Amino acid sequence: MPTRELLAEFSQQLNLNTYLTAILLQRGIDTVDKAKDFFRPSLKHLHDPFLMKDMEAAVDRLRSALISNEKILIYGDYDVDGTTAVALVYRYLRGLKAKCEIYIPDRNKEGYGISQAGVEWAAENNFSLVIALDCGIKASDMVMLGSHKGLEFIICDHHLPDDKIPNAVAVLDPKREDCPYPYKELSGCGLGFKLLQGYASRYEDESTILQYIDLVAVSIASDIVPITGENRILAHFGLKKLNEDPLPGLKALREIAAIKNELDVSGIVFYLGPRINAAGRVAHGSAAVDLLTAETDEEATVLAEGVNIKNDLRREFDASITEEAIALIEGDDVLREAKSTVLFKNTWHKGVIGIVAARCIEKYYRPTVILTESNEKITGSARSVNGFNVYEAILHCSDLLEKFGGHKYAAGLTMQRENLEAFRERFEDYVSRTITDEMTVPVIEVDTPIVFDRITSKFMSILKQMAPFGPENQRPVFEASRVYVINSLTTFKDRHIRFQAAQEGSENIFQAVGFDLASHYELLASGSTFRMAFTIEENVFNGNTSLQLKVKDIKAE
Repeated sequence: MPTRELLAEFSQQLNLNTYLTAILLQRGIDTVDKAKDFFRPSLKHLHDPFLMKDMEAAVDRLRSALISNEKILIYGDYDVDGTTAVALVYRYLRGLKAKCEIYIPDRNKEGYGISQAGVEWAAENNFSLVIALDCGIKASDMVMLGSHKGLEFIICDHHLPDDKIPNAVAVLDPKREDCPYPYKELSGCGLGFKLLQGYASRYEDESTILQYIDLVAVSIASDIVPITGENRILAHFGLKKLNEDPLPGLKALREIAAIKNELDVSGIVFYLGPRINAAGRVAHGSAAVDLLTAETDEEATVLAEGVNIKNDLRREFDASITEEAIALIEGDDVLREAKSTVLFKNTWHKGVIGIVAARCIEKYYRPTVILTESNEKITGSARSVNGFNVYEAILHCSDLLEKFGGHKYAAGLTMQRENLEAFRERFEDYVSRTITDEMTVPVIEVDTPIVFDRITSKFMSILKQMAPFGPENQRPVFEASRVYVINSLTTFKDRHIRFQAAQEGSENIFQAVGFDLASHYELLASGSTFRMAFTIEENVFNGNTSLQLKVKDIKAE
């Protein structure tokens, strides 16, 4: 926490109360200029795309392809980040009358990344330039194969590279060690945006790319990248467009998900992202791209209905496989007591194993790898807990793997079946040696204690300006003590609680809701005071807006 003197001084400079000032200081916003930039995001603060390694070469190659009317293949991953990136670049280039087509690999037949089947298809169909989005940084062999077949590549990827960078015309990846670009956390779609920004700044009206910025916001939210720096600016303006004038496909998804209120980052994560992802998870990702590139509301509505059906199917797979996974853990003493979870079943659907890994973490809170069989190999998804780098753990097992890639908290991997037990043992050994006790317990980080009297509509209006919220700029969590239930304590769906909360010494009373917190019912009903961690949100009901406390945890005093 900042010192009292610093807090008071900065609070006075900003003309803000100390609670909000403390939150800013904790997030590294320690000057008036930084505060202005934070509260007033501006597209003028986006970095020059030509600061990125290879951007000059990428823009030059794209320009020559457009002038020569070459066939351009836009190649992307099948998840939300990949499909939004492909839709963004395809829509923009089609607007320039480019001769371009889309290729999304089949999750089950080809797997993640640039595939041999994709390269051969591109060559057979007389493409000369491939723009790879959200994949390609580890595809040196496929780029080499492509070059033998007359293909050149521009790679736009945000995953961690190997020691060897593919020998492409251009490799745009801020995580390259030799890339001086000042912001390292762009999404795959964000990198596609930077490529188009670079091109448009040289040859077109740069503002034309903003008509697709809602796609960038969807990718940022869904790929769980930090909401800081450029991502925060792109998410801010992308959400504005998504709520005011969305592309037909995103508009149709909003309508089919029955979203009436303004969408924020968490709204994308819960409602739009899973529906876009579902196409590639249970069928083929091209259905999502068709939706995102739809030109009319009528076409988009039909396509959204198809994607929604796939999402319902994805939910069924997700629920049944999660149930099986938990039963496997509960039925095995060794698995139950382990520091990690590594589960394999050859009948599990490849498209939902990442979701199942996340569900297992919700219950057991430890690094988790869920594996299935695909094309006679074992393939899977890894997810992690706060503070533990699961990518490093998988890297430690890399000699047992055919391929792998990902981030600190999520990764994918493929291996031969005979390596499964060795992988399970080595992964568990690495996790048990390196994970700390603190990492094995979910922690709710509180930004600042607060008294109910300070929670007002004016306070909320400033709090809202700290959005968009997400990784590294989470919605502030407050803590209040001497809280008690004044009225209307109820449970619903046997899991959740709702009540009117009051605080000793305060006149303000708030509706409070706690999801998956019904276990605290007896404490709340006893009349005792308690400590409560919560976020503050607006609740809109029948046209009326009120402040509501979303409870994160409750502790007896």
